[in-house]
Amino acid sequence: MIKYSDFHLRPNRDHKFMIIKDIKYKDLEIKRGFTSNGGNIPRIFWSIFPPNETTLLPIYIIHDYLCDLKQYKKADKYLLQVGKELSISPLKLYIIYFSVRIYHIIRYDFPSKIKFILNKIKK
Repeated sequence: MIKYSDFHLRPNRDHKFMIIKDIKYKDLEIKRGFTSNGGNIPRIFWSIFPPNETTLLPIYIIHDYLCDLKQYKKADKYLLQVGKELSISPLKLYIIYFSVRIYHIIRYDFPSKIKFILNKIKK
């Protein structure tokens, strides 16, 4: 079970947060020095979902770390799990989860499926 006290962060000048103490969660170990910009939230939604909201930073950090490793499905899964463990509002958590899930499907799964279909048509 992860807690907010497991996250030791320092803000940088470039509007990012640096991990100053290793974070361990399940099979992950995020080393000191990793940086995250918080949530990549379109500006129009910042009043509802501020990108650097402290209660959401843990899910953003774990998600960013896994996305850097190109483990998108796992990143989305852990975002949801960590959010539940930290008792983030279910409405807010599921809006964020479905937003990143849809983005990853469109950005990473959809193009490969289109290529597959086009290759099948060419044959």
